[in-house]
Amino acid sequence: MVDVLVILDGASEPSGASLAEADMPHLAELARSGEVTRLTTVPPGLEPGSESAIPGLLGHTPSEPVDRAAIEAAAHGIVVPAGADAWRVDIRDAAGSRAGDDATDRAAAALRTAGREVHRLRGHRLLVIGAEPDPSDGVVVWPRGAALPRVLDARTLVVGARGAAVGIAALLGADILVSDGATGDVDTDLHAKLDAARRGLGERRERVVVHVGGADEAAHRRDRAAKVAFLERVDAELLGLLAAAVAGARGRLRICPDHGCDPATGLHDAEPVPHVSWAVAA
Repeated sequence: MVDVLVILDGASEPSGASLAEADMPHLAELARSGEVTRLTTVPPGLEPGSESAIPGLLGHTPSEPVDRAAIEAAAHGIVVPAGADAWRVDIRDAAGSRAGDDATDRAAAALRTAGREVHRLRGHRLLVIGAEPDPSDGVVVWPRGAALPRVLDARTLVVGARGAAVGIAALLGADILVSDGATGDVDTDLHAKLDAARRGLGERRERVVVHVGGADEAAHRRDRAAKVAFLERVDAELLGLLAAAVAGARGRLRICPDHGCDPATGLHDAEPVPHVSWAVAA
């Protein structure tokens, strides 16, 4: 039986307010006719985030922080030369918020010294290959972390934007598909992700994973209304149609966040997340 998992990145939060406020009739029906549990997705002692939680959802629970630079390189198809060091770098403004494009471009130019290779990722993120950048005002350097083992193969297909989920999947050995129009934000093309998931079902994969990141991004911007609106769009444009496709394949559909993200603070949390598991009755 094919297993289809939709990861609603950052959709939950300690109060549960956004999921409670969102009008999601398809999710409500899947929960009513399926099974609802709560999962602890962030391993003890690790900071809450996709790099900590998504590996466990895919089949490997990390016991120490994971190398975020390796994840970004895998997600974007960037080859890090043997023996070279790579660093995930975030650029932030004076208030500590994510910097805009101009500030990030200036920071990238400044870091292209001492033989460094600098890649612009999405938004305020950079991948720096070479000497470790000096942390300073506005420059946040992620520490190096552990590698992920190859515990998966092409029987697992992971659909998403170029970001943490597909990077983690690639490092774990899964097949990845960056769908057309996938941005990782609230403007992502959910219809394209639905088509990609249907393709995986048609190819008779053992597991298909669809990652949608807009709720997390809206919460980081402290925009509860945008988070709720995105969740409602996921329900209308993805969940109901995907459930029909899963039913046709006689499979199982599971839906859960990787972690929470509170729009009141813009921060991740490690609280247990709601998990819906649904399949057509035999």
